[in-house]
Amino acid sequence: MSHALPPFQRFLDSHRDAVWRFLVYSVGRTEAEDCFQETFIAALRAYPRLRESSNLRAWVLTIAHRKALDAHRGRTRRAVPVADVVAVDARAEHVTPARDEALWEAVGELPSRQRSAVVLRYVADLPHRDIAAAIGCSEEAARRSLHEGLAKLREVVPA
Repeated sequence: MSHALPPFQRFLDSHRDAVWRFLVYSVGRTEAEDCFQETFIAALRAYPRLRESSNLRAWVLTIAHRKALDAHRGRTRRAVPVADVVAVDARAEHVTPARDEALWEAVGELPSRQRSAVVLRYVADLPHRDIAAAIGCSEEAARRSLHEGLAKLREVVPA
């Protein structure tokens, strides 16, 4: 039995929070809004061509992962403005408790594949299979990236 894709607005409503959290943890609060918008614009364009059997969460997080990589590449080409996102966006209030700042700063310093694997696992709660699909590698490579990222975090962040 085939399951039809939900209307795009329902898809957006179902996945917006996971994408927002992934992007905030991946690129920081300052760039998350632009990446969020770019993610869902790209998703809207591709949605009509998507197969009904697709894993929608993994698919949209794959797009978000690519937008985050673009943002990281772009960061080296321009200055990054600093703003208090909480003042303009209430979603940011619940993102990172102060005690976790050091941990998430360390996550931000990981190589991109390790950073994405850690964020997709612990923020988006994806299984290894979906992490692999999102970052474009084998399931074994996704497991290895997650393991290596966690090992580096253990080295730099006290328990």
